[in-house]
Amino acid sequence: MLTKRIIPCLDIKNGRTVKGVNFVDLIDAGDPVELAKQYALKGADELVFLDISATLEGRGTTLDMVLHVAEQVNIPFTVGGGISSIEHVDALLQCGADKVSINSSAVKRPELVKELAEKFGSQCVVVAIDAKEVNGQWKVHLAGGSIPTDIDLFEWAKQVEALGAGEILFTSMNHDGTKNGFANEALAKLSGMLNIPIIASGGAGTMQHFVDTFKDGKADAALAASVFHFGEIPISELKDELKNNNIAVRL
Repeated sequence: MLTKRIIPCLDIKNGRTVKGVNFVDLIDAGDPVELAKQYALKGADELVFLDISATLEGRGTTLDMVLHVAEQVNIPFTVGGGISSIEHVDALLQCGADKVSINSSAVKRPELVKELAEKFGSQCVVVAIDAKEVNGQWKVHLAGGSIPTDIDLFEWAKQVEALGAGEILFTSMNHDGTKNGFANEALAKLSGMLNIPIIASGGAGTMQHFVDTFKDGKADAALAASVFHFGEIPISELKDELKNNNIAVRL
């Protein structure tokens, strides 16, 4: 039985970790390299770094930060934000990243998913999908959730799997930062349709929310930010709680 993964997410802006609600009202949450080091020590399975303003500002993710993180942690980490070329991915992997996350660039040019999978392997390619439920329809949003599209979440997820994505990072914009639980219905639907792992993102507030997303949402991993950054849920206690609920985790 595959273990479920707990993944702290560090949203980076101007070299600092930030956190908001529904993608806005950002507050400072600390130094990303120091936070990464602490999470690795405290039992996180993986880390995700998202340079949240890179796409909007039309630039790539900071290579220096990736290099510093790689020096400090011994767990896999994914980097995303403004990634749109093989050359950029190559540079990030050379600096120590294990995977890359692409979002807006994949929607604009779906062949990028295929190109990256063929060049670096599917295991390296995470397609992040930010989606919002509007009138019962889940629609994909771009550029940190700021640009709505008519693209259906489920159709897009199937398409990127076919193109070679190794993993889907699905963030529910309706749930993001609310601490009311993950979008388990949509997650379960994704899980039933796809053969690649799904990372649940958006809505973590309690340990029970993690239990629910693994049991009801059928997620393979759960990603959260503020509950970890501000010490509301210690990772070791969370893993004990998951184990007590018969959910396999790496202790």
